[in-house]
Amino acid sequence: MTTTLITERLTLTPVALSDYDDLQAMWGDPDVIRHIFPEPLNREDVWFRLLRDLGHWEALGHGNWTLRLKDTGEHVGSVGVLDYHRVLEPALDAPELGWGLRSAFHGKGLAFEALSAALSWCDDALNASRTVCMIDPTNAPSLALAARAGYREYARTDYKGAPVILLERMAA
Repeated sequence: MTTTLITERLTLTPVALSDYDDLQAMWGDPDVIRHIFPEPLNREDVWFRLLRDLGHWEALGHGNWTLRLKDTGEHVGSVGVLDYHRVLEPALDAPELGWGLRSAFHGKGLAFEALSAALSWCDDALNASRTVCMIDPTNAPSLALAARAGYREYARTDYKGAPVILLERMAA
């Protein structure tokens, strides 16, 4: 099963140690994290997140991909098929999709391009009949992206003390 994905403008590769500096820049940007984390991640937090993501690929054969522009190699962000065993009710009972893009790439359609590739891979490689995602109710751009990708709300709950919307998408 191939885990490198190519789209019209992007190359998606499984996260690697060499992504650390790019991830640090992305997760340290207040515009990127405002709907995801209460504050920008420091070097240690990014390092632990990177190690978690490397382990995710090793243990499960899927995880976060690093997104780079095909023509320049510039770091765009990440998209992933995840299983974080999140503690919330109702439980996430299907592969979870997550994404984040550097602020310079917001509004250019790259998130949809990457998410579409990840969903296609998930539908084929994992034979997942359903995927889920969790979005902050104030994150209008991500809610719009999820709807465009075919996600529909199925629950509202709290995760780590913050409200979230749970969405689901049936496989194509």
